[in-house]
Amino acid sequence: MKTPYDILGEDGVRNLCNAFYDIMDADEQVKDIRRMHAESLEPMKEKLFEYLCGWMGGPQLYSKRYGTVCMTTPHKPYSIGPMERDQWLYCMDKALEQINASDELKTMLKDPMYRVADAVKNRNSLEPEPKDENLIAIG
Repeated sequence: MKTPYDILGEDGVRNLCNAFYDIMDADEQVKDIRRMHAESLEPMKEKLFEYLCGWMGGPQLYSKRYGTVCMTTPHKPYSIGPMERDQWLYCMDKALEQINASDELKTMLKDPMYRVADAVKNRNSLEPEPKDENLIAIG
């Protein structure tokens, strides 16, 4: 059975990550999660690329660089509820569309992507918590 990495390859994973953050940067529907990031999304594009390579069955770039693949710890400082999770998933769905991912790949990733996004959720409220303008993901 092919892995998502087998289907996309390194260039495809990089294209997916670039599309993901380009959508986050441009789409008003995801402004809440965009505000959680630094002005430049370039460092996050690289981190997501490294993470997804390993997560999708390719080289373990993220764990080699950071020593762990735990996603809850780096997201702990941010208020992430169902709305933010869903905005993240929206960006990923749009990115998969943008790179012309096959239906097979979209189906293969749908449930696992949801589980990853849901795992970093640290509150259950649908209402966003008040924004701390000094708290941003800096990569």
